[in-house]
Amino acid sequence: MLLHLIVSAGMVLVTVIVHGGGLAVLGRLVLVEAKEERAHHVPALSLRSLFFTLFMVGALFALHGLEIWMYAFLYKVIGAIPDLETAIYFSTISYAGIGYDDRYIDPAWRLVGAIEGIDGLLLLGWSTAFFVTMVSRLGRG
Repeated sequence: MLLHLIVSAGMVLVTVIVHGGGLAVLGRLVLVEAKEERAHHVPALSLRSLFFTLFMVGALFALHGLEIWMYAFLYKVIGAIPDLETAIYFSTISYAGIGYDDRYIDPAWRLVGAIEGIDGLLLLGWSTAFFVTMVSRLGRG
C-alpha cells in the first residue's frame, strides 16, 4: 500500500504543477486580453469576447485532458490497466468523480484511481474558480 500512496502522491504533485503552470499562462492571457479590450473599448457581448471566452473554455478542457491522459499512461505503464483505451476511459471517469467499476483496474492499484478522483475534483474546482475570476476581470459577470 505504501507504494500506491507514493505513486498517487507523485501524480498529485505532478498534476498540480502542470495545472498551476497552465493556469498561470492562461491568467497572463486574460490580463493581456482585458487590457486590449479596455484600450479598444470592446463591449462585453462582442464577437471577440465570445471567441476569447470559448478559447479559454477549450484551453481549460485541454489542460484537464492532458492530466487525464497522464493518469491513463501511468495506469498503462504500471500494468494496472492492460490497454490505453480502457485506461483513458477509467481515468476520465475517475478524474471527474463520476465513479467507475473496479473491474477495469487491477485491484492492487485501485487506491490510485480513488486518489485520482480526489485530485481531479480539486483541479476541476480550481479551474472553476479561475474561470469565474476570468469572467469578472473581463467585465462579463
